[in-house]
Amino acid sequence: MTTSGPVLRIAYLYPDLMNLYADRGNVTCLERRCAWRGVTPKVQRLEWNDRLAGTSDLYVIGGGQDRQQQLASEGLTTRNADQILSDLGDGAAMLAVCGGYQLMAHRYRAADGSELAGLGVFDAETLHPGSDVPRCIGNVVCDWKGSRLVGFENHGGRTYLGSTSVPLAQVVRGHGNNSEDGTEGAVAGSAIGTYLHGSVLPKNPHLADHIIRSALARAAPDFNLAPLDDADEWAAHRAALRVAGLR
Repeated sequence: MTTSGPVLRIAYLYPDLMNLYADRGNVTCLERRCAWRGVTPKVQRLEWNDRLAGTSDLYVIGGGQDRQQQLASEGLTTRNADQILSDLGDGAAMLAVCGGYQLMAHRYRAADGSELAGLGVFDAETLHPGSDVPRCIGNVVCDWKGSRLVGFENHGGRTYLGSTSVPLAQVVRGHGNNSEDGTEGAVAGSAIGTYLHGSVLPKNPHLADHIIRSALARAAPDFNLAPLDDADEWAAHRAALRVAGLR
């Protein structure tokens, strides 16, 4: 493992609050795939009461339950929104999963009717239909850029994209954003929101590299990622397809 090339600044938002279903593994995956190519990943872990220390090239946030989302919403909107939005506007990339995805949209209305403010990165909102409505749970397979993404979802809220939003992928198996319109996730610039847990990146190496390339377009635009031997990663991908009943 060599780390002699450019530095990629990664801000990991609220790892102690937002880490359902192994979402922490996304950061580990990004670190490893960078370092194997000579890119030095510099990870800043942002705890709840912290303010971001300077600019970042890539933001990562995972999922959390309603109480954890409430705390994360407070930290984002009162202390760190300006820095995050400024960086994203300047070309920084983002991976926001499940509850983190919801907090990067306009708002999340919980089952009890309370609302959490989001940052508006994605033109979308999430509405929880109530505790008596079944959650969106299970294995997910989606079509994305001529390939497939695999993962696991577990969310009560239904996310609806606005007129300026672009979905990340189209659902082949599973619920996706809302179990109604066949969309999964959202894309805004170099920011990606998704409901795919698992963690999602280790078994979707093409998505991981897409995110790294997007971040490097800001951090080191002339740097080219070398290919990796992803035999194990693709074996995990195929296993997830089989678990979902597909090949």
